[in-house]
Amino acid sequence: MTKITVSLPEAYVDALDSVANQARCSRAEIIRQAIQLHIEDIEDLSLCAKRLCDSSDLVLPWKEIKDGLSD
Repeated sequence: MTKITVSLPEAYVDALDSVANQARCSRAEIIRQAIQLHIEDIEDLSLCAKRLCDSSDLVLPWKEIKDGLSD
């Protein structure tokens, strides 16, 4: 694993410590999880953008999707 150094505002460090204490894990673990979630969000957004530009991608009516979720 590679180590990096980052500077954070004191308020972020305080919030980070609070979350880490509540989760009973290290600051590093909270930061790793946050980065992983952010990367996944960016990948999801990228996929959505590609699909929006793909004219061959199937578009379903909202009612059909909503009805399918309640089954």
